[in-house]
Amino acid sequence: MSSPTGPASGLPVRMPRPRQPGRHRRPEPVAAPEGAPTLVLAVPGTPSPAIRSLAEEVVSIARSELPGLEAVIGYLDGDDAEYPTLGSVLAQVSALRTERYEIALAAGREVSAPEGPAAVVVPLLAGPDSARMRQIRQAVTASGSGAELTDVLGPHPLLAEALHVRLSEAGLSRADRARLFTVATAADGIILATVGGEEAVQAAGITGMLLAARLAVPVIAAALDQEGSIASVADQLRGAGSAQLALAPYLVGPELAEGLLDEAAKEAGCAASEPLGAYPAIGKLVLSQYAATLGISPQQQGAPTH
Repeated sequence: MSSPTGPASGLPVRMPRPRQPGRHRRPEPVAAPEGAPTLVLAVPGTPSPAIRSLAEEVVSIARSELPGLEAVIGYLDGDDAEYPTLGSVLAQVSALRTERYEIALAAGREVSAPEGPAAVVVPLLAGPDSARMRQIRQAVTASGSGAELTDVLGPHPLLAEALHVRLSEAGLSRADRARLFTVATAADGIILATVGGEEAVQAAGITGMLLAARLAVPVIAAALDQEGSIASVADQLRGAGSAQLALAPYLVGPELAEGLLDEAAKEAGCAASEPLGAYPAIGKLVLSQYAATLGISPQQQGAPTH
């Protein structure tokens, strides 16, 4: 038998403690604002089941970071059947928002007319690529949706982390340079391979400096789509004393033409790691670009506040 103050036996009762503010409190989950624009992931390259799976995984990561987020995928070289084009996706998003507004009015709800863009387009590109960005802008303009277009994902420290992980997965670097063990195949010079010409190489070089700091080995960017660029950087690294090189693609994957990475690795005479793919950082950076456009700051659930 118990009383209002505890059990009759006199045994102690665990009472809930009031929530106290502090640096170790879990932040309240941030959700997408009501009526927020749809995130449209603009995927370059020739669509395929593998590319669709990668894009869906990136979108899934973004949704998990921001509950309530509406996100869809548009392909630059889609066919509007199995792989919807960016332009058609934007038109559908815009039409859906108008339809929702009209349904709400017909139901007698007090709703404001939609304001701001119906969609925010985020390119699935690690670095600048003027040709593909031009293609995306043209699709956005032609859709008449008034969608906003963000910048590419990099340079960013999270991409240096992703590159490091891909290299370690390929056995080309240590997973953690602070640990006292060696990898027999670890590279002592990294070719950071990108596409998009000189602008892309310069941007990749910024992330390359962050990667070099993580690995404590020289990292130099080169262009896969510029003849002689990969071989030139390989010669430069070997001339500076690097004996075992590795090729690290500074690319998500869909923008990489088939066979191009293998050709570059043969040209440099070294092994290569896999593209960044659907590494969690890619989804987080996609969301970050979207959120910055809206002026919101999604927080990872469970992270301490300061």
